[in-house]
Amino acid sequence: MIGGMNCSLTKIELLAIYQDLLQQIGPRHWWPADSPFEVIIGAILTQNTAWQNVKKAIANLKDKELLNPSALAEIPEPELAALIRPSGYFNQKAKKIKIFSAYFVNRYQGSMAVMAQQETAILRQELLALFGIGPETADSMLLYALAKPIFVVDAYTRRIFSRHGWFATDFTYQQMQEFFIQGLPQEVSLLNEFHALIDYVGHHYCRKQPICQSCPLQTRLPLREEAK
Repeated sequence: MIGGMNCSLTKIELLAIYQDLLQQIGPRHWWPADSPFEVIIGAILTQNTAWQNVKKAIANLKDKELLNPSALAEIPEPELAALIRPSGYFNQKAKKIKIFSAYFVNRYQGSMAVMAQQETAILRQELLALFGIGPETADSMLLYALAKPIFVVDAYTRRIFSRHGWFATDFTYQQMQEFFIQGLPQEVSLLNEFHALIDYVGHHYCRKQPICQSCPLQTRLPLREEAK
């Protein structure tokens, strides 16, 4: 049990799961981007879409030399929406990007180094106060762009860990996040890699119709699942 939470894993077991995945799958080198600011824009664009679509939208921004905060803050919203159309929900995402970019320029002079100096808790609250930035997006920005020691939780995390009986299916985002933060060393590289590995397992194996037989976590399935 981790931190008195209603889960069936110890800290040693949780770390062993991470080490197993890292050994079997290998480092994921996530987040793929040329700059921390590109990570942040990618975190917005990846909402409710596949990564391949995000890559197309990012490429359009790069082609127009717009992948910088000042340019994105100034570009007309309809023009931005047209460029990021491949990512889906492009009108709302254009609004989110412009609001974030204006905040980033006005609050932190458009500097990732200045932004990274802010305390994690304060910065997280600022991000969550922006239009269209929820916990998963904010935490992705904090971990992958700003190297803050925080764990990103997503649908794959909930699916995998609840299917294995490692925590309750009704855990909130905050409870799931605390589960990992309490159970893992606060090392940015480890938190980064573990989330990326979980997403790999979720994408390739722990689907709505799971492929358990070849999954790296197959040996850790509870007996009730193996019997199916």
